[in-house]
Amino acid sequence: MTHEPTHEPEDLNDPKTTTATTGTDEVRPAREREMGLDAESGEKPLLLLIGSSSKRNREFILRSVAPRYRLWLLQPAEVSWEAPYVVGNTVVDNTGADELVEAAREVAARHDVAGVFCYDEGLVWPAAFVSQALGLPGNPPEVIAACRDKNATRVALDLAGVPQPLSIGVASLDEALAAADKIGYPVVLKPRGLAGSMGVKLAADPEEVAAAYAAATAVSYPGVPVYEVSVLVEEYVDGPEISIDAVFYDGTCVPLALARKRVGFAPFFEEVGHLVDAADPLLADPELVDALRRAHDALGFHTGVTHTEFRLGPRGPRLLEVNARLGGDMIPYLGHLATGVDIALAAADVAAGREPDVTVKHRKAATVAFLYPERDLTVETVTVNEDRLTPPVHSAEVLADPGAVLRLPPRGYIARYGRIITLADTPEEAQVDTTGIIEITGRPLPAPAAEVTAR
Repeated sequence: MTHEPTHEPEDLNDPKTTTATTGTDEVRPAREREMGLDAESGEKPLLLLIGSSSKRNREFILRSVAPRYRLWLLQPAEVSWEAPYVVGNTVVDNTGADELVEAAREVAARHDVAGVFCYDEGLVWPAAFVSQALGLPGNPPEVIAACRDKNATRVALDLAGVPQPLSIGVASLDEALAAADKIGYPVVLKPRGLAGSMGVKLAADPEEVAAAYAAATAVSYPGVPVYEVSVLVEEYVDGPEISIDAVFYDGTCVPLALARKRVGFAPFFEEVGHLVDAADPLLADPELVDALRRAHDALGFHTGVTHTEFRLGPRGPRLLEVNARLGGDMIPYLGHLATGVDIALAAADVAAGREPDVTVKHRKAATVAFLYPERDLTVETVTVNEDRLTPPVHSAEVLADPGAVLRLPPRGYIARYGRIITLADTPEEAQVDTTGIIEITGRPLPAPAAEVTAR
């Protein structure tokens, strides 16, 4: 089923009811932004948007992209929050490559399509079939599959000599125990196909390996396959963890945002916050940038924006994973705030075969902190205290509605009820006490059952 709304995108500067800001947002998309009109037709180019994901976490992407591109959404549901940003939609199962390609061909038969745009972890692989079938910019599906499949990533990087942790794929607890003995404790166990640190756990002995294996095999994500050899046992690299969102276009690699990650809920690696500093010296670190480039060359990734994670160990950076999409956790937005480079728009430009604007406009520091309850609970209220929204606090947003069930690792993941973003001239000024800005009330859940469940 297809629909073609006739309305224009909403005023992108209108405040949202779920977000309070201090008015320090210097990078919100404006009407005067270059529209990127097609030279012949006078229209904005059309991108096929494969999935839209969560409004709270991904709306900033469409706010950036819609002023320059018309978006046609392909997803299983009718348009909802995406309505102000799209010009049409097709209701289709977008997790299946064949159905998605057929639906995309129908749109392309009636409209000139410039590219395929996707930022959802579970959909980047089927989206690659669409760009391939329509002869549009992008990477072959096998390249995207190699990025998603952490074991395939390890094999490719090993052949290319890219520094990374020692890794062994396992299909049973016995194999996991044997792998841990071979690698040496402590080890990290992780699901082979997931991202966002879901199900990732540190284990210091055989008993902890058993618990970590249970956690790693219990989680899943829509659209991401579960492999027969489903868990990786890896060498633990002690040191800070970072991520790099970088754009690849016409043979070039440009790091755009380097985020220093904060993790919590040890021995899990739940991501509880990030810092993006436009002046971070690691952005120009030769060893790190070389590893980033060689990793993508080894995987065959040449067009798009990726989110690559490293650990800075005592022997140098060790690559953890390459995600063939924009980073999550608002990292591209932090990068936009910190540098003025619109990473979401850069991803759309590359998808359309256009050279992205990667010129740094200013150098600031931006952070995001995610708020978690002290224990498992059912949410009753989440309230933003707007009188606390003073600089460097940039925005505060509610992430959990009344009735939501929040479970902490290992019973659940990403159990966040709020998000606070700060912006300042330096990292020191950006990192402030956020206590009391967002408050939660809720009903505690009963003592956890023995099994591990994913939210």
